[in-house]
Amino acid sequence: MRTDVLMVGQGICGTFLSWWLEQAGLSFVVIDEARPYTASKAAAGLINPVTGRRIVTTWMIDELLPFAEEAYRQMGQALRITCMQPATLVDFFPTAQMRLAFLKRFEEDPSYLQLPPDEHAYDEFFRYGLGYGSISPCYLVDLPGLLAGSRKRISEKGVLLEERFDPEDLIVEGFPDRPGSKIHYRDIHAGQVIFCDGIESFTNPYFSRLPFAPNKGEALIVEMPGLSHAEGAGSREFPQIQTVFKKGISIAPWKEDLYWVGASHEWAFDHGQPTAAFREKTEAILHEWLKVPFKTVEHIASVRPATLERRPFVGFHPLYPAVGILNGMGTKGCSLAPYFAYQLVQFITKGIPIRPDADVNRFSGILSRK
Repeated sequence: MRTDVLMVGQGICGTFLSWWLEQAGLSFVVIDEARPYTASKAAAGLINPVTGRRIVTTWMIDELLPFAEEAYRQMGQALRITCMQPATLVDFFPTAQMRLAFLKRFEEDPSYLQLPPDEHAYDEFFRYGLGYGSISPCYLVDLPGLLAGSRKRISEKGVLLEERFDPEDLIVEGFPDRPGSKIHYRDIHAGQVIFCDGIESFTNPYFSRLPFAPNKGEALIVEMPGLSHAEGAGSREFPQIQTVFKKGISIAPWKEDLYWVGASHEWAFDHGQPTAAFREKTEAILHEWLKVPFKTVEHIASVRPATLERRPFVGFHPLYPAVGILNGMGTKGCSLAPYFAYQLVQFITKGIPIRPDADVNRFSGILSRK
């Protein structure tokens, strides 16, 4: 089998890379082992333009948001689903300090921030005593629908191999310092191989030296039909806008009467599986916060491919120019993946440079060591 690009991984990065390769007219084969929960499958799918205790806008968000809107619209048309919907984040202040920080930021720069006309709008559903602010526009990406739809699409095209990638079977031919290197993997012959394989890249022989910072997240899938009446309560003129609620932890619509609740951010952990401690702590928070009944129906966990400098890894190995990577999106995959997958394909097809602060060649020194 001959193809232009061999892709490893079909999370949010692999999904958009395959999409942009298809739009550019390049052939590809995707190798991806079917697993119930990866970082992409376990994420809430929230794109939030504001982050942190200092209430600052996220990196590149003014450029990323319009690009993501159009990319998800195009993808949704092809898959015949709605991939991305507008949302408002209702941020209940957990402490007086967080309330003051929000109000201070609102005075300095109100971009994406709103103050409610009625701080008691959610009294029927939540216990909160310090009020709340809103962040908008946010977006919710239907990751389960998007990933499943994309997987079905490439499977029907006959370019998906549902198996575990074995790096020992990968052969990179040619001279390492010349762009004529070719890729062989079992019976597949490709011009390039690109790794979009999340945490598997931590041990990748070509990219294991990159400064990954694995970060574990856990979440609960919770049934709470009474909460559906709270969505839009703070802005009844726009009831079609989905609502995410936050007070330390977040509650995001998942599907029907199910909600995603989480997530943890653990830099030190023994394993990537769900823990009883997280479930007990999170359910205790919900009991204290919610006035509506709830029932946990699933407990999920994954390890995010975060990076020390919180910037993605995009591009090709300095010594092996046929070996590429699209990874390291951390908690921002839904906003970063469409943009940087496109940048990578633009580099492949037209030689347009990748942003220097995302280009993996910023680590050419450590990647070039023998």
